[in-house]
Amino acid sequence: MREKLEALLLDAVTELAQVRTDEGLQALRVKFLGKKGALTAIMKGLGALSSDERPVIGQVVNTVKEQLEAKIESAGLHIREATKAEKLRLERLDVTLPGRRLPMGTRHPITIIIEEITDIFAGLGFQVAEGPEIEHDFYNFEALNFPKDHPARDMQDTFFVSDTVLLRTHTSPVQIRTMLKQEPPVRIIAPGTVYRCDSDATHSPMFHQIEGLMVDKGITFGDLKGILTTFINQLFGQGTGVRLRPSFFPFTEPSAEVDIACVICKGKGCRVCKNSGWLEILGAGMVDPEVYRHVNYDPEIYSGFAFGMGIERIAMLKYGISDMRLLFENDLRFLKQF
Repeated sequence: MREKLEALLLDAVTELAQVRTDEGLQALRVKFLGKKGALTAIMKGLGALSSDERPVIGQVVNTVKEQLEAKIESAGLHIREATKAEKLRLERLDVTLPGRRLPMGTRHPITIIIEEITDIFAGLGFQVAEGPEIEHDFYNFEALNFPKDHPARDMQDTFFVSDTVLLRTHTSPVQIRTMLKQEPPVRIIAPGTVYRCDSDATHSPMFHQIEGLMVDKGITFGDLKGILTTFINQLFGQGTGVRLRPSFFPFTEPSAEVDIACVICKGKGCRVCKNSGWLEILGAGMVDPEVYRHVNYDPEIYSGFAFGMGIERIAMLKYGISDMRLLFENDLRFLKQF
């Protein structure tokens, strides 16, 4: 039995030298020291020994078991140290290598245009005003001279929440809210999101507008033309041609459509401007006295003008974008150009 124990220890040491993982080490422990292992099998034969041999062989069994456990523990420590060293080698950081730069995002063209227009009007003394996108009929229509039976309401394809609540169709309600809160002088622009039931290559059910309002004593149509000409020349370049055509809006009188010389052909005529040399860019006019009555301004004392423009149209003209839907599809190939 002594020879069996010595042979078992030799076999265990030989196999232990080949183990490289914790899993292999555990399997070897079970094979030799487990309840059904080789050492347990030998110990079951102790009962067949004489009373003189049993203590001697029992001591040998304990010695072999202690030696084997010590060798397994030592091998486990070595394996763990080797595993840790390999992990540190693989995770080693070379601080002399250049860092991995995170890709920087770019501003959306709509954001770029809004910020540029806001900066221009800020330089002309206008302040930014804001209002809710879910609006009451009074602010969106009635106070802007859109009576409930007014045919001009057909110009607005409106998303109604209820009979009197809707998604605003323009940012003009901000003008009403501002005039109700403060006395003249008023000089504001109102950028924001607006909604209409319309969708094609040049229209979107959700789009952006910037509307402006200036009210004070002695404001004339000449002030309106001067402000808008200055704005257009700063946005599209000095010398850009500007013209005003008579038009109609319920909340301004007189009203005008404002055109600029085509930014593509410089006024010579092309497919974009339909060979006219002009592109419509915004609507404007003197505030209708009826609007002043809704906000308790005296039209005999105060006068002013209002204007409004679609940001998407400005962006399309400035950047040569042919389809408005490109502005909302979030195609990175498109957005990276800006």
